[in-house]
Amino acid sequence: MTHRHEDGSEHEDHLPWKNDGVRVVRGDQLDTNTPQTPGMNRAAAINFARVGAQKLWAGTVTIHPNAKTGAHHHGALESVIYVVSGKARMRWGEHLEFTAEAGPGDFIYVPPYVPHQEINANPNEALQCVLVRSDNEATVINLDIAAVEHPENVEWVDPIHLASKS
Repeated sequence: MTHRHEDGSEHEDHLPWKNDGVRVVRGDQLDTNTPQTPGMNRAAAINFARVGAQKLWAGTVTIHPNAKTGAHHHGALESVIYVVSGKARMRWGEHLEFTAEAGPGDFIYVPPYVPHQEINANPNEALQCVLVRSDNEATVINLDIAAVEHPENVEWVDPIHLASKS
C-alpha cells in the first residue's frame, strides 16, 4: 500500500516497522544477564539481543550505600552515566589517582580504555544511574590495580564553561 504525504511525495508502507520499529522496554523488565563488576548491579534495557540495537547499549546501574565498584574499563567504548539519584564519586587513572563527584541531573563521560571506579558517596541512599555506551556489546574489563590513597580532585571544565572560583 502507498501513502501520499502532505508535500505530495509517496512512500510504501513499511509493515516490518510494526514489530521492528519503536520499542518500549519497561523498567521492571531489564536484563541482569550482562557483564558485572563487583560492587554494582548492571541491568540492560537496550542492546542487540533485546531490541536489535546496532550502535548502543543502555541500561541502569545501582550502587548500594557506601559501596564502590572494582576498577574496570570498557575497552574501545565511550560511556555516558546520568545520575538519577544519590551522590556519585568517580575515580579514574592508572592508579585511580583522580576524582570528581556528580549528583542528580549530572552527566559523566568516560572515554575509551580509561580505568575507573564508581563510588556511592552517600552512606544512606543507593546511587541510581542510567548508563549508555557507544556499542551494543556490554564490554567490561575488570582490573586489579593498586589505588593511590589520596586522589587529586579534578573539576572538569570545557572551553566555554569556566571553573568557579572558591
